[in-house]
Amino acid sequence: MAQIVKRAYKYRFYPTAEQAAELARTFGCVRLVYNKALEERTRAYRLEGRGVSYAQSSAALTAWKRTEELGFLAEVSCVPLQQALRHLQAAFAGFFAKRAGYPVFKSRKKSRLSAEYTRSAFRWRDGRLTLAKMDEPLDIVWSRPLPEGARPSTVTVSRDAAGRWFVSILVEEQITPLPRVEQVVGVDAGITALVTLSTGEKIVNPRHERADRRRLARAQRALARKEKGSASRVKARLRVARVYARIADRRRDHLHKVTTRLVRENQVIAVEDLTVRNMVKNHRLARAISDASWRELRGMLEYKSRWYGRRLVVVDRWFPSSRLCSACGAVTAMMPLHVRTWVCACGASHDRDVNAASNILAAGLAES
Repeated sequence: MAQIVKRAYKYRFYPTAEQAAELARTFGCVRLVYNKALEERTRAYRLEGRGVSYAQSSAALTAWKRTEELGFLAEVSCVPLQQALRHLQAAFAGFFAKRAGYPVFKSRKKSRLSAEYTRSAFRWRDGRLTLAKMDEPLDIVWSRPLPEGARPSTVTVSRDAAGRWFVSILVEEQITPLPRVEQVVGVDAGITALVTLSTGEKIVNPRHERADRRRLARAQRALARKEKGSASRVKARLRVARVYARIADRRRDHLHKVTTRLVRENQVIAVEDLTVRNMVKNHRLARAISDASWRELRGMLEYKSRWYGRRLVVVDRWFPSSRLCSACGAVTAMMPLHVRTWVCACGASHDRDVNAASNILAAGLAES
């Protein structure tokens, strides 16, 4: 049965000088409102022992606009500012539910530059998008069409560290589940091979960061030589950011291709619950683990399985998938990472990763 899902389509666009200036002001105001509201909520709790609701933060925003010091907040669209308060409210909800840590302040240099517009703050007409406070529509590169008849509900404009502008358009889309298949698969995430399947196939890890490491190092050395505060340092920092953006884009494209294929070909996909945050504390493996991007791989599998009628089963992180013999079920002693093949006492010879994927599949099927 088809289902209606909310799906974001991301496109690159090229703003005019006036649009870029307006968006830059909006980004700054969004960050200021978020930080000031967070400061007020923290102060109210620590000094007065009381909580601050979204409604109270919204009323405070109105008062800030009337002051001489913060009157410039009224010069940009009010909707992105209100959305910043809603995002802060959601961050606190996650904190109180113990799903996330305490909200942190947005840094001028490190935070993502973005602003979110709801329907009252943009005009969508004949496939052209015009934001509040702007006279002309955005010059969007339509790399793929929106679903026929789709009407955006939310628009998020952002600028990355490489200076590229993006617009993310959220629409409701009807997605039909894929036809049911009989094939099931266990997936073991790795470093040398991005994933190893229970079928014995190993999907190579392109190691995009390693491929561009020389170019990245050259750009970083050039940045280190520039004088702080100079225009040449700004240009050098932009070159470093562009190398990082190239790495991230290529990695994400590869992960989309791998996860789409796994979801199309298999009815049940079993994966291991890896604690990436703890694993990257191993300084010898941190760079390789980050380059493999296991967390992003897992996230893609989760939403694609949900959309297309597949079942994703997550096996407990303490399950001894590598040390368990898939033939007889015996568990061996601790196995160092450099051991890639081993022979069980029953005589079965195993490739470490293929054996782990087979065990993950068996455990996943037992749970499903």
